[in-house]
Amino acid sequence: QVQLVESGGGLVQAGGSLRLSCAASGRTFSAYIIGWFRQAPGKEREFVAGASRSGGSTYYADSVKGRFTISRDNAKNTVYLQMNSLKPEDTAVYYCAATASLSRSYYYSDSYGYWGQGTQVTVSS
Repeated sequence: QVQLVESGGGLVQAGGSLRLSCAASGRTFSAYIIGWFRQAPGKEREFVAGASRSGGSTYYADSVKGRFTISRDNAKNTVYLQMNSLKPEDTAVYYCAATASLSRSYYYSDSYGYWGQGTQVTVSS
């Protein structure tokens, strides 16, 4: 099992940057595929970014490609989401998720069995 705790959210002006962190417990963090998702009020949870076990392969939603970067430090049991050029439409609660094996693909929330509690990101215009 793995437990996930997100941090780093906050209020930022449009065009600004934030770095989210997701700290994981457990001895086998490197065995888990990681995804970042977000959910805005009144909207469904959506995929943002994903990273393979080594971090060597990464995947992004079209809406964040070129602005967000996912990375992981398996020695620190931590995954990061660097968010640049933030837009008001990026406002949401951001969640990290983990799975030992993908039942579908990175892009589907039901592929992940472990979730953090979320961290709020608010981008003002």
